[in-house]
Amino acid sequence: MASTSGASAAQALLNSWPGDPAPPVGYLSRKALPIKRNDAEPLTREDVQYDLLDYIFSDKEKVFTSPYSSKLPKVTFGDLYISALSNSGKCSKVLKDKMVDTPAFALELAKISLLTNVGRINTTMAFFPEMKTALRTYHPVPSLQKTDGNAQDAPRIKNCLKAALLPAEAKSIPPSTPEEILEKRKKGQRPPTSVVNLVFVLANHAAPLASIHFDGVLTFLDLFLPRNLSSSDRGRAFLWHIYHYIEDSEGVNPYDDEYSRANRGKAPLLRQLNETQMAKENVDTDTELAWGKKMSTQRNAFLQKLVSTLEQEKRSKSQTPHFVPEPTLNARRIKSRYSADGPKDEAGFMYYVPTREPSPRAPPREVPQPIHAPPSQPEERSMLQQAWHSIMNANSLLALVDSDEEQDEHKRIDYTRRLNVISRIITTQPPPPPPES
Repeated sequence: MASTSGASAAQALLNSWPGDPAPPVGYLSRKALPIKRNDAEPLTREDVQYDLLDYIFSDKEKVFTSPYSSKLPKVTFGDLYISALSNSGKCSKVLKDKMVDTPAFALELAKISLLTNVGRINTTMAFFPEMKTALRTYHPVPSLQKTDGNAQDAPRIKNCLKAALLPAEAKSIPPSTPEEILEKRKKGQRPPTSVVNLVFVLANHAAPLASIHFDGVLTFLDLFLPRNLSSSDRGRAFLWHIYHYIEDSEGVNPYDDEYSRANRGKAPLLRQLNETQMAKENVDTDTELAWGKKMSTQRNAFLQKLVSTLEQEKRSKSQTPHFVPEPTLNARRIKSRYSADGPKDEAGFMYYVPTREPSPRAPPREVPQPIHAPPSQPEERSMLQQAWHSIMNANSLLALVDSDEEQDEHKRIDYTRRLNVISRIITTQPPPPPPES
């Protein structure tokens, strides 16, 4: 019983112990916000959340005030965003003409720009395969590159977005907080800022706005992430935010639902999808998959050719004539030869290195093989000469007989001669007489 009560007390203590603190709102979304893919890897419909973008730019509600045309009292969000891009101070004339001549291209550029606007596409991405800088990666976007001419990269798009300001904001600082935008609108300025700047502000203040317009868990940035939430609901919530800040935050919002109408200031509810419903959203077509694979192959071939060209240029530069500075060690030696009062050159001597042209290869020469001459034979000594040499070197015969090591050649010859003499004496000696009976 004592052990049981002790275990219960320990469990109660664990239950009362505070758990790990929850991560700050928006932290996880900010961390996982940019799309990360390898070079030449296509961006799929799921990556860019194509169904979400299609819902936003296909909306037909003309409820937004255009600051660029007084003839149109109200425009759709798509028209408002495209006009903001074309009126940007960083939008080139070529790009403006392309957007006017090809409305489909303008729509595709606007969708990519919105992803850049919220930080989903960072400034390390480019969308044309001939990009040479190593600071960026190329990515085909099959669902958003169905027209020719979409040769922009993320840094240029972001520069165009930053310069997409209202005419009155060009000479002043645009509002940088949601409160400043609402204050300007309440004073009668409509729109209080450009739609592009509004998206920047909402993205930068996604965490504090989570508890104001959502349930405190979801944020404005979560609308653009691949999640099990309906694309149409997320698109509706996005348009609700835009209308709330640049048109009317107190009256009726055309993108309200029953929940937002009952809870003023709250965004419409977002439906959660099951796996079957999720599988039906953001589905790439066969044509888009084939085009993405084709562009990836084209990019890899371009990189291989680029690397080969750079290697050839590097080799050619090493062969061109150039000047090299005098070695430091030699300069010090030369300087030490002169007195301190002598003339001093401000710059070191430069040596001229001529062009290093590769010399033609000569046919391989036959290298003569070394002739190994037989070892020179020592001059043969006579028996008298060897006898005298043996006397002068005491015990030479005994040393020759007793030693297992290699001996002098003369000693070997003398030794052989003596053995031959002894052998002849033994063979010519008459046999001993038979023993007497």
